[in-house]
Amino acid sequence: MRSTPFVAIIVTCALIGCSGSRNEASTVPSIAPADALKFLGRDSSVVFLDVRSNEEFTSETGHLEGAILVPVDSLENRTAQLEPYKSKTIIAYCRSGVRSSRAQRILAGKGFHALSMLGGITRWNKEQLPVVKESH
Repeated sequence: MRSTPFVAIIVTCALIGCSGSRNEASTVPSIAPADALKFLGRDSSVVFLDVRSNEEFTSETGHLEGAILVPVDSLENRTAQLEPYKSKTIIAYCRSGVRSSRAQRILAGKGFHALSMLGGITRWNKEQLPVVKESH
């Protein structure tokens, strides 16, 4: 049986229209940026995971407030770092959605409840949603 946060996301997605991307494997559970925004900073049962490189995380594209950075290339070996979030829903994002789809599959394979954010930070920025930018 799924935990409450995951069920809440699925129910919310049914109500507000989250969907899988046609560009990604349709089996990867995903969420649109505008829908993900509804959870950012408002729902402690949802965690945002940035799977880009450290350089991308601190770049001009910015990152989501409170996001945890674990690059996808090291995710397989660093899932223990995410154990405290195992009962939560993880929304993974990257630049365009490819690496976050991979991250979603890795996390699901390890028993996490995860979604991939469609279009990544590129789409998030295009939709002019809030980001945190590091001061250089």
